[in-house]
Amino acid sequence: MTTAEPSPSLRPGDPEETAAALTKGTAGPRRPANAPGGGAGRDGGGTEGRTLNAFSHAFLVLWAVMAAGPLLWAVMNSFKSSGAILEDPWSLPVKLNWENWSFAWNEANIGQYTINSVIVVGGSVAGTMLLGSMVAYVLARYDFPGNRLVYFLFVGGMAFPIIVALVPLFFVMKNFALLDTYHGLILVYIAYSLPFTVFFMSAFFRTLPSSIAEAAEIDGASHSRIFFQVMLPMAKPGLISVGIFNFLGQWNQYLIPQVVHVGDADKYVLTQGLANLAAQTGYRGNWGGLFAGLTLAVLPILVVYVVFQRQVQAGLTAGALK
Repeated sequence: MTTAEPSPSLRPGDPEETAAALTKGTAGPRRPANAPGGGAGRDGGGTEGRTLNAFSHAFLVLWAVMAAGPLLWAVMNSFKSSGAILEDPWSLPVKLNWENWSFAWNEANIGQYTINSVIVVGGSVAGTMLLGSMVAYVLARYDFPGNRLVYFLFVGGMAFPIIVALVPLFFVMKNFALLDTYHGLILVYIAYSLPFTVFFMSAFFRTLPSSIAEAAEIDGASHSRIFFQVMLPMAKPGLISVGIFNFLGQWNQYLIPQVVHVGDADKYVLTQGLANLAAQTGYRGNWGGLFAGLTLAVLPILVVYVVFQRQVQAGLTAGALK
């Protein structure tokens, strides 16, 4: 074992100098207070982090109030009479007027319009998810001449404003005898939602491992079997996410039903029924019934989001985590 020799600048036997030398040797080099990672830097970073965190939370609270405030206000006014709403629209209801909900469901036919919307949106979402996922899978996993051209045509369809195609759409639907029919509106919804579905699912299918599909192909599985039994179950988070986006967009669609359903009021969807109820309210003054109808239209969307919110978050983050 070797021992450290005393520094030549120190006199042996001087206790103060020896203690200073030992302290200097064990403490290591000192870091300036203003150096990166020093005490002042840590305190400054912590202060900035707390300020940014407080600002972010305040912004999120403000956003939540702006998003949930109108909904809570509509629910509150759905239990008030029209006179109470006009007198003080921000006050709490003195008593619960369930007659508004009965009027909206029965007399304003919100119940029938809701059933029509469920039929149309249910069929269109199912068709959109099936056709869109098949197209997206082929574009994402197979190379063929014109692959990128077809893909960019679908992407370009997302930028096409639907209002430009309303007049040609009317004459096309009229020539094919599809006006005032459920299946006609379902086909239009599918065509309207396919570009976004193909764009979303193509990116999702590219993130899935190809080794599993290759193993299934080696075992003798056909292309259709690989898609339906191997790749499609793996893409479940993405399917749920894009399915909810399509559901919200089709449930709230108003312009397309106004062109396709023009004659038969019994086949109106919910947005058309709410527009009729708003027009009737302007003459009758039943504002409580209008707010009740609005609340009934929003409830299915809230239920779908609450049930599938975890799947939506998983689908949006799955590609980033791989």
